[in-house]
Amino acid sequence: MSSERILVIEDDEDIQTLINHNLSREGFKITISGNGVEGLNKVRNDSFDCVILDLMLPGMDGLEICKKVKRDPKTQHIPIIMVTAK
Repeated sequence: MSSERILVIEDDEDIQTLINHNLSREGFKITISGNGVEGLNKVRNDSFDCVILDLMLPGMDGLEICKKVKRDPKTQHIPIIMVTAK
């Protein structure tokens, strides 16, 4: 079993549930954030092995979050997987 921590920044509750169910079943520890500002704060203030990031979010869009995470030496090493319906 894996113990990697994944942050899911996604505002659609159905997609949150789907991602959480499938990754938790595989042993990942999932944290969910429903908006961009909260998600960015979690990335900055906690330790994650990966971020799954929606492109269209309330508060701050996923592209802006991605840019901020990759510019910050503390978080730039975290892989980001972008998901979008766009």
